[in-house]
Amino acid sequence: MNNLSGLSPVSKHGKLQVNGNRIVDSSGKIVQIRGMSLYWSQWKGKYWNEDVIGWLVKDWNISVIRLAMAVENGGYLLNPDTETKKVRTAIEAAQKLGIYIIVDWHDHNAQNHPGAAKKFFKEISSSYYDMPNIIYEIFNEPIKQDWSTEIKPYAQEITETIRSSGSSNLIVAGTPRWSQDVDIAVQDPLNDFNTAYTLHFYASSHKEWLRQKAQKALDKNFALFVTEWGACEANGDGYLDKNETAEWLSFMDKNSLSWCNWSISDMPETSAALKPGADRKGNWQLSDLSESGLLLRKVLRDYN
Repeated sequence: MNNLSGLSPVSKHGKLQVNGNRIVDSSGKIVQIRGMSLYWSQWKGKYWNEDVIGWLVKDWNISVIRLAMAVENGGYLLNPDTETKKVRTAIEAAQKLGIYIIVDWHDHNAQNHPGAAKKFFKEISSSYYDMPNIIYEIFNEPIKQDWSTEIKPYAQEITETIRSSGSSNLIVAGTPRWSQDVDIAVQDPLNDFNTAYTLHFYASSHKEWLRQKAQKALDKNFALFVTEWGACEANGDGYLDKNETAEWLSFMDKNSLSWCNWSISDMPETSAALKPGADRKGNWQLSDLSESGLLLRKVLRDYN
């Protein structure tokens, strides 16, 4: 998808939009973008730079980068200017490189911070309303919140905030239980013309039963976007399950689901793509990559 045509992904596809249970490009053609997620911004902000994103485009052939901007735990709520600056730096790098950008409100309790979320998304959507490659992920992973009484009202409010800036860009709405209960969310859908629903999985923990839930949502004609997935266990660590990862990759391809893998970091955990101490400027050798990093680099280079 990246380089065979000589065009960048964004030059090739333009603004993305929902059409039934698929995401399509500006010409109405079904599109599937694939890439990586950066790690929590307050803990691994060293990789939130143009050199890293440029290396991922050049060497891994990513077509999308996810900006997991932390909200709690020393993130935006405590340091809004610092975290917003990281997001802007990454947006501008990705724009220059011609790839898609997911601006992720990386929070488990977003319904408790609607004022902060509205301020952030109003600022970003007003600044970049005419950029075709921005995607807004407005609630990373709700946990035990109820969809209809807690998550949906928040999501509707933030969606309207983004739309009030003149942006028609794709929005991805988090779903209950760590963004797994997509089948529940679509029973009471959001009122918006360009919204998909978030599906997250970790291959060692989430298997056929979760694919069946996803299929139910797709069968009801709602679009899904896998903004985060790992090849390991749900805690981001533990066993890396290549067989189940292959099942998930097949399912995502069959249903044209776009995705980002978790994550570009050097944390000592299975899901981290980098070994501890990997250069903050990219240009990594294969010896700098973890087992997960080697797997994802190969998958992305093969697919894209």
